[in-house]
Amino acid sequence: MPKKKPKKRVLKSRKFNSVPKELSREQDPGGKLIHGRIQIGDSIVMLSDIFPGAIRKDPRELGASSVTLHIYSKDVDALWRKAVEAGARVDMQLDNMFWGERYGQLTDPFGHAWSLSMRIQMSAGEMERKRQEAMKMFEQGHHSGQDGSSRTT
Repeated sequence: MPKKKPKKRVLKSRKFNSVPKELSREQDPGGKLIHGRIQIGDSIVMLSDIFPGAIRKDPRELGASSVTLHIYSKDVDALWRKAVEAGARVDMQLDNMFWGERYGQLTDPFGHAWSLSMRIQMSAGEMERKRQEAMKMFEQGHHSGQDGSSRTT
């Protein structure tokens, strides 16, 4: 039996990261994904479509995702651009963070939350300045992306 065309989810993830490799796919007679596996680097991610009566719900239906998938990259800026070009919404701008990473958060077109980062070299002074900025925001009950102020589409 010939293999069916990849679901949009896998195609979108390829645009998003250009790294995932499809490992397996099981579909119902209507073409919905029952069980799939993709590999990103040395990690395997299992995924499926949402089915009526399932415990899991579509994050777009819920209005949010309760899980964030994180990807470390050697070139986070290039990965970020690919994600945004593929339709990801920016929730927290990519920026150098006080813990020594270039980090940002996105939501893909399916409503799933992602964070992307890479380790970077920062001076002790820059790290301390960034830490103080972050602590001031937390003291005020805010953090980047919380109120939507850093969200872009």
